Parts: sequence; C-alpha cells; structure tokens
Amino acid sequence: MSKVIPRLGRRRALQGAAVGAVALGLLLWWLLPLGQEPPSGTIVFSTGSPRGVYQEYGERLRAELGRDMPGLKVKLLDSAGSQENVQRVATGRADFTIAAADAVATYELRNGSGAGRLRGVARLYDDYVHLLVPSDSDIRTVADLRHKRVSTGLPDSGVRLIADRVLRAAGIDPRKDVTPVADGIDTGPARLREGKIDAFFWSGGLPTKGLVALAQKRDFRFVPIDESLVTKLHDQGGGARYYRATNIPESAYPDVQQGVPVPTIAVSNVLMTRTDVDPRLTEWVTRTVIKSRDDIGAHVHSAQLVDLRTAIYTDPLPLQEGARRYYRSVKP
Repeated sequence: MSKVIPRLGRRRALQGAAVGAVALGLLLWWLLPLGQEPPSGTIVFSTGSPRGVYQEYGERLRAELGRDMPGLKVKLLDSAGSQENVQRVATGRADFTIAAADAVATYELRNGSGAGRLRGVARLYDDYVHLLVPSDSDIRTVADLRHKRVSTGLPDSGVRLIADRVLRAAGIDPRKDVTPVADGIDTGPARLREGKIDAFFWSGGLPTKGLVALAQKRDFRFVPIDESLVTKLHDQGGGARYYRATNIPESAYPDVQQGVPVPTIAVSNVLMTRTDVDPRLTEWVTRTVIKSRDDIGAHVHSAQLVDLRTAIYTDPLPLQEGARRYYRSVKP
C-alpha cells in the first residue's frame, strides 16, 4: 500500500499538469495569435471631446491594449470629433480612431488628403442624435429652431456635420436662419442650463455620461427628429445615406424621458486605421477590441453593442488586412 499512494499522487500531479498546460495553451492561442510575441512601440489614438463616449472608450481600450501588449504605448489625443478624427488618421497624425460612417464617407467624397489609405478595423456601436432644449422651452420641433441660438457642435466634429444636415432638411439655413454656437459635450449642457443657448445638438452613444447628471435634474427635454426628416436627409445624398430612423429608448435617460422613447436618427461608428499600419498590430488590436467588449461595456454602455457578427461591416471602408486576418481566424 505504501508504494501505491505515491504512484497515484504522481499520476494525479501529471494529470493536473497536463490540464494546466492545455489551459495555458488555450490562453496563449487567444492572446498570442500564431504564437507570436505581442507588438510593441507607440501608436496614437485620436478620441474625442472630454466627457464624450469616444474619449471614455479610448481610455478604456488603452488599458485593455496595455494588458494584451505590455510593450505598446498608446498615446491618446483629444479631438473635436469624427471629422477631425478621420483627417488625422488619413494624414498620419493618428494611427487609430473612431468616426461616424457619415463623416468617413464625406471625407472620401471630398477627396480629402490620404482618403484612399483609410481602412476599417471594426464596426462598434451607433451614435444617436440628441437635440436638447430647456424644460420650459417653446421649441417643439426642429423647425422651431429658426432664429434661435443653436449649438451645432464644434468645427470638424461629427455633430456639426449632422446638425447642419438636420437643419437643412427642416428648411433652415444653419448659417443664416439660426445663431450658430460651437459647443461640445463638455460645455454645451452647462450653457443650455445657464440660458446662454436655446438648443444643443449632440451625437453620441447611449447614454452619454456628459448628459446623465443633467438629466437627473430634469433641466432639459428632447426635441424629436421625425422620420420624415430622415427621408429628406437621404435626399441630400453622400454621407447622409448612412443615417437611419430610430428612437432613443426610454431607458437611456429615464428621468427626462419618463418612459417615452424619442424619435431621432442614428449612424454607425467605425474603428479605423490606414493601409500602412502594421497588419500584425491591427490584428492584435482587433482581437483586443472584440474580447474586451464586456470589460469595457461595464463602464461604457455603448461598448456592449460591439458584436463579432457585425464588426466586419465597416462600410464605407474596406477592412484593413490585419483586421481581415483576425476575423478569418475566428470564423467558424
């Protein structure tokens, strides 16, 4: 009996070691594609304005990239939003960014510098257009914005692009029929509360944290953007074809919405890069984006919508080679 017990112990130890080796192998397969060492170096990621979803997502993604690629330094750059982000990546000032599909298409149609080098990494989540007015405002429709002080977003932002188009669809010249004001999510809500502007356009994921605190005080309400305006937006052609009619669900800002959804428009966001960015690095970045969805989504609600099944649809951009490699590697 004294000789049997040690043998059983050794056998169990060997079995345990084998199981551990398999588990480690699976982990390495997930984190180390093709058994390669993680990429290293420095990349620049253009985000967005403070308190916006782009910036928060960028900060969370940087942390996840740091776990998977300890030797990779990710430098974040604040930006006005989608339009500036697209230009930065196209011209080499940034390596990765997030931008709305309409801004990407508009840049390409204008033959912006470096537009042909732009490539998609993943479709992320949708931006929703928010049109805010004070709770006691007499503004009920987009048409009521005529002759009002309207924040249409920062220059070079995706908000500016979409706000101007919405106003035109309602028959309003955004330069002559309103007093345009440039505010981002970091300044606009406060200026609305202080009565310095009459309305504030914002386009972002749901919910945008920069609006949550204000919503709890019920200092504003939403103006609906009717589906009829979406049809007129599509008539404008170009990047406007990426808009779709939808609703801000009643759960987004419950204190303001009081169980009522708000008609509006949405546009998809694309994580993007360039053709000359190392495909191996892009493959690793793509892997991290997909596998970190739940961890990032615990803090950035919009990130919960990142889905492997739809991430490959980065229209209007074709996939970058590294992203394509990743999606092929996980295809059933």
